[in-house]
Amino acid sequence: MLRFAPSPTGDMHIGNLKVALLNYIVAKQQNEKFIIRIEDTDKKRNIEGKDKEILEILKIFDIEYDNVLYQSDNLKFHQQFASHLLMERKAFACFCPEELLEKKREEAKKNKIAYRYDGTCEKLSDEEVLNNEKPFTIRIKKPKEPISFKDEIKGELTFLPDDIDSFVILRVDKTPTYNFACAIDDMLNDISFVIRGEDHISNTPKQILIRKYLGYDKEIKYAHLPIILNKEGKKMSKREKASSVKWLLKEGFLPQAIANYLILLGNKTPKEIFTLKEAIEWFNIKNLSKTSAKFDIDKLRFINREHIKMLDSLELSKELGYFSKEIGDLAKLYTEEASTLNEIKEKIDKIFSAKNPPLEFKENFDKIVKAVKEAPYFEDFNEFKNHISKETNLKGKNLFKPLRIALTGAKHGPNLSDIYKHIKNYLGEIVK
Repeated sequence: MLRFAPSPTGDMHIGNLKVALLNYIVAKQQNEKFIIRIEDTDKKRNIEGKDKEILEILKIFDIEYDNVLYQSDNLKFHQQFASHLLMERKAFACFCPEELLEKKREEAKKNKIAYRYDGTCEKLSDEEVLNNEKPFTIRIKKPKEPISFKDEIKGELTFLPDDIDSFVILRVDKTPTYNFACAIDDMLNDISFVIRGEDHISNTPKQILIRKYLGYDKEIKYAHLPIILNKEGKKMSKREKASSVKWLLKEGFLPQAIANYLILLGNKTPKEIFTLKEAIEWFNIKNLSKTSAKFDIDKLRFINREHIKMLDSLELSKELGYFSKEIGDLAKLYTEEASTLNEIKEKIDKIFSAKNPPLEFKENFDKIVKAVKEAPYFEDFNEFKNHISKETNLKGKNLFKPLRIALTGAKHGPNLSDIYKHIKNYLGEIVK
């Protein structure tokens, strides 16, 4: 079984969407179940409604799943397993106040060394623990030997005991920390393959340690995806608009184009433009680059244009707020100068809006509008143009410039002969 485990703490990041897409693809390829696990144990950071938003986005991207689970529903199991480790002396109660720990972290920072828990409470006797009435966390004992695992992208990785440390598994309020809840839930859900971002690499040996101490010996495969960088080569933060899936959709990028780009990013693929269904046929996680790739909005624009061209014309028309195959065909003409649905919609809306010509074209524009309104129906553009020229006695740029404005509301654009094919049945609506 595979899983996508987002936290309901903000807008979905494109990095998270990539994780969801690749988990879904691999689950399909291996004919395994795929679940969504909402990691909601950090109550302070959860935002109401974000869990539903995550599921809505997955639906928009045609990512199907078998079940939705909430991590908080497993709280009793998290607490039971922590107690079990405590009784088996694989974990210990830590009474160190947070202020003291913070002071020690600051000292380590000042001395330019990595902070490690000094084992103060691990040395306490049973009597000292039982008689201590202070609030406490539960810490797992750090391993005595290095922990290694094979990453499907990065190869063999090894972590020393000090890299893992005696970390907290249960907070003072008896809620689990991320690593403990995640390790337990992966056990309970019988997860076989974890695909997630490389910012989780240091978490993996901790989760392996937890399962090892609990006697869970089923091997879980791991693949840690390189993070997505911005154009400056830094980690793409949530503050950057383009990092938000919701923002990209609102800007008029098609979900199939966004998916195409994220699967393509840092990957060797047999072709550049493809659908999610096609990617399932040939995707290989071993073809992903070990290094991070930069997010290129211009590349996404190019891919979006290609997917707009691939859309059924009636479907495209509906996306733009119209319900006509001809309008969909017309919209595709504008992919040479526009790359999102929003940009194309602006062009189409201009065609059907009241026109406001520049002063230099006003006189000729008025003549042309009158002639178009009174003109009979012409199938062929040249016949239409010749008729308008004859009726207005205008030629050359004196005809074409104001005629373009009258028909499209713009000075420039695709060839009028190409546009005319798709608007000839709407001239009454266009020239009001």
